[in-house]
Amino acid sequence: MTLPDQADENGQSAHFRALEQLYASAPINNLFRSELEILEPGRSRITFSAQEAHFHAAGAAHGTIYFKMLDDAAFYAANSLVSDRFLLTTGFNLHFTKPIRGGTVVAEGRWVSGKRRVFIAEANLVDEEGDEIGRGTGTFMRSHIALSGLSGYRQPD
Repeated sequence: MTLPDQADENGQSAHFRALEQLYASAPINNLFRSELEILEPGRSRITFSAQEAHFHAAGAAHGTIYFKMLDDAAFYAANSLVSDRFLLTTGFNLHFTKPIRGGTVVAEGRWVSGKRRVFIAEANLVDEEGDEIGRGTGTFMRSHIALSGLSGYRQPD
């Protein structure tokens, strides 16, 4: 699998750190506390703690937490390959395999294909026991929104 062209290693690292800051600055993450790491081009990891506040009436995490974490992990895996534009999710398919009843959950995102305008990435969720609890695949499109114009996207000096 060939990854889209990237800047030099220093520029790439700065882009990854700026994406992590962008993620942390999103107001939605005040509701769903989580941390993003861009591991390498086309790979991301989000770690979060499933809380009772995320549960539906039957005592497990509501599907919104699955979607948010899977979408975010896949999105940032794809956007790690694009240093000038913000991507937009145009479609996402997810599968629930086990209920989340609490604890630390990790979402791992991986770029699958696409190099110019449309990107495909996948993600999976794993619970504290190491069991897969969900997976999804998303399609992401390059937008007209410049990353450099977003207040949360700040590259280190």
